[in-house]
Amino acid sequence: MLRGEKWPRLAAIAGVILLSDQVTKSCIRQTMYLEESIPVIPNFFSLTSIRNPGAAFGLFAEQSPLFRAALFTGVSVVVLVFLTLLFLQTPKEDVWNLTAIALLFGGAAGNTIDRLRFGEVVDFLDIYWRNYHWPAFNVADSAITIGITLMMIQTFRAGRPTPP
Repeated sequence: MLRGEKWPRLAAIAGVILLSDQVTKSCIRQTMYLEESIPVIPNFFSLTSIRNPGAAFGLFAEQSPLFRAALFTGVSVVVLVFLTLLFLQTPKEDVWNLTAIALLFGGAAGNTIDRLRFGEVVDFLDIYWRNYHWPAFNVADSAITIGITLMMIQTFRAGRPTPP
């Protein structure tokens, strides 16, 4: 496989993530009122229409819209450039890390599009149990989490000696 042949993997995975993220967010925006919640699995999982003007867990949500726009756009560009450089440096045989990078790229691009279009990110996947409540998230956030997890697993595996 030539070095340039890694790009279809990035395009396919990141494209599927980006498309599914934007389609699901559009459906939520068009069919649900803000803060409306529809139980899917009672006492565990709901679709809940939330807007997050901040970063993860609402970080920086109280800052001015101009500050948030400048900060998040700048960070997003740096992250996307970093992921592209990391992708270029990753050997074509390292399928797991290439997949992780593509997941991260698609997720970062999905949330960046929301921030540029709306000044906030649409979140709607809501998991809870009794008094424990995880902050609402979306498809892009899920892809980022899975991508980071894959990279961590690969990092730990790379540090282990291979069996004889």
